[in-house]
Amino acid sequence: MNDHTATWIDKKRSATALNFYIGELMYKKGIELVLFRNSLNEVNISELLSLHAYAREFVGEPITVEVSAEIAKAMLDMNLELSKVDIGKLTSEWLKKGDKYASMAAFLEEELSGLKAGADMDWQKPVDVVLYGFGRIGRLCARAIIEMTGIGAQLRLKAIVTRNNDVDQIIKRADLLRMDSVHGPFKGVIEIDKENKKMIINGEEVQMIAARNPDQIDYTKYGIENALVIDNTGVWRDKEALSLHTQSKGISKVLLTAPGKGIPNIVYGVNNLEYKTEGCEIWSAASCTTNAIVPILKVIDDQFGVVSGHVETIHAYTNDQNLLDNMHKKHRRGRSAAINMVITETGAAKAVAKVLPHLEGKLTGSAVRVPTPNGSLAIMNLVLTEKADVDSINAIMKESALKGPLRNQIKYSFEKELVSSDIIGNNCCSVFDSPSTKVSADGKNIVLYVWYDNEYGYTQQVIRLAKYIMDAQRKMYT
Repeated sequence: MNDHTATWIDKKRSATALNFYIGELMYKKGIELVLFRNSLNEVNISELLSLHAYAREFVGEPITVEVSAEIAKAMLDMNLELSKVDIGKLTSEWLKKGDKYASMAAFLEEELSGLKAGADMDWQKPVDVVLYGFGRIGRLCARAIIEMTGIGAQLRLKAIVTRNNDVDQIIKRADLLRMDSVHGPFKGVIEIDKENKKMIINGEEVQMIAARNPDQIDYTKYGIENALVIDNTGVWRDKEALSLHTQSKGISKVLLTAPGKGIPNIVYGVNNLEYKTEGCEIWSAASCTTNAIVPILKVIDDQFGVVSGHVETIHAYTNDQNLLDNMHKKHRRGRSAAINMVITETGAAKAVAKVLPHLEGKLTGSAVRVPTPNGSLAIMNLVLTEKADVDSINAIMKESALKGPLRNQIKYSFEKELVSSDIIGNNCCSVFDSPSTKVSADGKNIVLYVWYDNEYGYTQQVIRLAKYIMDAQRKMYT
């Protein structure tokens, strides 16, 4: 065995130990560990090592799996509230000032003092969630919520509403949840309670309900109270129609997974704090493309100012298109999605104004649907107020991905070989392609490339917003 192999085996031992501590913290204490925004829950050993390698390059500090394991082990002996803790930031702080403390335990006691639990800590009760519709986004929402199951869960999936809940339909929907051509198999076990028309997903009982209109259901019959409905059907999109949900017993708020009319359109991390959760019943998580471009636009506009621009979206085909040429209400979308690039319209540029009103009228947008099932790219051609260069743009984007309110939305990519399949499963809504940044000679015209998983990355934004509007967020050290 050579030295490199021996070192790698030692790292895998440390990663295995860390994986154990992650599970103990999550399921015994309700503490979720992340590594610079990347959740470590249910991450395998190789992924842990890969994430640490990325962290070292990203932060420029010796972030190692050995130190992460040591910190996680020490946290097991602490009495902390239900919380989310960035072990990457902890490691970074330990490297900077650890020599000032008698022990790592002493360092953690001070660094995590804001998360100390009182003797009478009230364990948080998860918020009930109903998925109205069970398509691509609905099934990914189900996966994301079920992953939170356990002590400290903020959301709990209680019901799924579809037009039909015959047993054979429930079985088919369970199969679609279990197997996914893009995102792979579900990590867990799904059982069917045929008699009571329930899916039992990783031990969580989820009632399957049939309805054709949002106001037809008495959710309290199923033990559901003050719940959030996540409407992912795309059928009801304005305030009046979506308010039908709140007429059903047991529902307190509604979240639309599409742009909405007459309701707050939110890109979480950008404008959610402009709206108070109290008294606002109906919300929109905007679109996947809006969530991809707005965080980048905000960073650039805040730093350099945006005079005008054009956003071209290279978007994966969607279920709205035809597999083979056939009639469609929109031009070109009737042509075969699997073998054509299809020019179509996008409302993302106009939607930006709902989130960043001062940019209204400054942006245009168009889209090309391409023969990939998931993974999209926004090309942003912007005219700036202040001069910039490649290094200054990349530096501010890297800083935003590491610190500040958009660190969960933006991932900074160093990869020169990055392609669309590489961003599938990325939990950030914007993956900034730093090697592709272009700046004109006068420093006023820039071109930025932003990747996004238009399904999973967007779903993570939906879940973040759901926690916010239901006041179900944990304390955080990030």
